[in-house]
Amino acid sequence: MSNYFSYTEHQRFGQGTEARLGRIDTPHGSIETPEFLPVGTLATVKGLLPSQLEELGAQGMLSNTYHLFLRPGADIVEEMGGLHKFMNWKRPVMTDSGGFQAFSLGAARQHGIGKIGVFPGAGADMVAHKDTYKPLAKIDEDGVVFRSFLDGSKHRLNPEISIHIQEQLGADIILAFDECTSPAASYEYTAKSLERTHRWALRSLNAKTKPQQALYGIIQGGEWQDLREKSVEFITNLPFDGFAIGGSLGKSKHDMHKVLEWTIPAMPHDKPRHLLGIGEVDDLFEGVQRGIDTFDCVIPTRFARTSNLLVPYDVDGANKRGTLVLRNAEFTHDERPVDPNCDCYCCRNFSRAYLRHLYKSEEILGSVLGTLHNIHFMLKLMRDIRASLANGTFFELKRHWLEMKEERNHGQS
Repeated sequence: MSNYFSYTEHQRFGQGTEARLGRIDTPHGSIETPEFLPVGTLATVKGLLPSQLEELGAQGMLSNTYHLFLRPGADIVEEMGGLHKFMNWKRPVMTDSGGFQAFSLGAARQHGIGKIGVFPGAGADMVAHKDTYKPLAKIDEDGVVFRSFLDGSKHRLNPEISIHIQEQLGADIILAFDECTSPAASYEYTAKSLERTHRWALRSLNAKTKPQQALYGIIQGGEWQDLREKSVEFITNLPFDGFAIGGSLGKSKHDMHKVLEWTIPAMPHDKPRHLLGIGEVDDLFEGVQRGIDTFDCVIPTRFARTSNLLVPYDVDGANKRGTLVLRNAEFTHDERPVDPNCDCYCCRNFSRAYLRHLYKSEEILGSVLGTLHNIHFMLKLMRDIRASLANGTFFELKRHWLEMKEERNHGQS
């Protein structure tokens, strides 16, 4: 257990839910929860200055162990004083363990599988281009052997190496090494993987040497209730500082909700809960309702780079996913801001027509402004969710957003 880290539950919402308000305290500041952590894979949230992230109100961020291990290298980050000094970020940082890459470079590449279900276009295309999608990761009892996506060189990650790298990076919150299982995995494989992940959890705890870092255990078990319940019992009885829910969350969002309902009620109330890699609007409401404290997801930044700007579903021009696709011709002469009710720098100063011009011209500023807007959107939504929990209106806020989504989907069906 870290003496530099704590979680305080301020208030439980009640009304038959696990939703709660709390605060995570770390050596680099506090995170009021529930909260969304922007993803800065390579020690940067693409397109934004650290000062812009601070101005947007980001309370923390997540970086990626595997990618930083490959480039620039954990030794260099440590030599430069750790992630906070290296990227001039003064607030909390979480690092994942690299275990997700066992999935994303393995089964995900080979079978076109996402964390929930199947990637659009997967199947025949994956078979036709099987050499292109050849897996770059192989799992054994000790850990995972990767081939670098940069140069094809071979590397190994295991619990001891992952924890050492994360200690070199100097994040406030680090994760145990695990295997993120695929939705395509069988029950038998998932059960075998779960036992291995539990052994890796013990090795991760034994490998940790820096008391100023908090270590989260990861609950696995795929889409099977008995495996999830087995994992939550095993992991929460170990001396982790917090817990993350990872791996395959089923083949639909309904499956994901069931996974949360199987696991969270059995988790301790005095430690934080993180949902790995999930963060669309409805996910945030459903996760918070079921007791999630923090989320991370690349959607806001990745969407911004593809001209998908997040808006409430009732904004004119929004699609079923709640975005404006600004590359579309319909915005060529549109003088309106992205969202008339948004007060971010992008919406206060620029038209949809100008943003479309930037994206069509492949100007960097388009992605910068889009990222600024999307991160603002996510953090504002989380502030609204926290306020609704405090004043007892969470279900009204959730209903408002989901009804907007349903109306939009019905109108475009």
